[in-house]
Amino acid sequence: MQEGFWNDAKTSGVVLQEMKLLKNKYAKFTKIEDELKNLEELNELLLLEEDEELVKELLKNTKLLEHNLEKFEIETLLSGKYDGNNAIVTLHPGAGGTESQDWAEMLYRMYCRWANANGYSVKELDYLEGEEAGIKSVTFLVSGENAYGYLKSEIGVHRLVRISPFDAGGRRHTSFASVEVLPEITDDINIEINPEDLRVDTYRASGAGRTAY
Repeated sequence: MQEGFWNDAKTSGVVLQEMKLLKNKYAKFTKIEDELKNLEELNELLLLEEDEELVKELLKNTKLLEHNLEKFEIETLLSGKYDGNNAIVTLHPGAGGTESQDWAEMLYRMYCRWANANGYSVKELDYLEGEEAGIKSVTFLVSGENAYGYLKSEIGVHRLVRISPFDAGGRRHTSFASVEVLPEITDDINIEINPEDLRVDTYRASGAGRTAY
């Protein structure tokens, strides 16, 4: 650490956050390495003597390793400028009244369940309840590593076709809801302006001027 590093809380906080992300990536990589070594050892044991329980364990650990490898590969590909940031998600129901409002609420529950299942935290920022059912709009913050990187692909209009539970005639309805995803931007962004890119125009008034009544 350089002298005076801890004196600047903003800069030190950013550096520590980056260090934490790098440590997490390294820990995941070493975990995959350990899982691979474990599989190699199990395979060597099976070559010496067949064992049904070892075969089951080998197949189970192989599936687990495959899952972790795919997840790690995706996280490695999430290298966009804001992919590692938290995500601010907003849901708006489309035309269709209660049907679309109910669909928007279903989407909200699905995103919350996905976030909780993957170790992300969800904080509700704004919530407007529907008149009969569902929601008119909701904005929430998904916090965690690569939250924006994962959720940015959800941007757009989502459609649901179903037999409506709100229609006494049991007719099929199509509902729409829009999803907006923005990265949470921290205040550690430094904007540098090259003086050579600036153009300064100076204007001077001329004449005696006029008084307006």
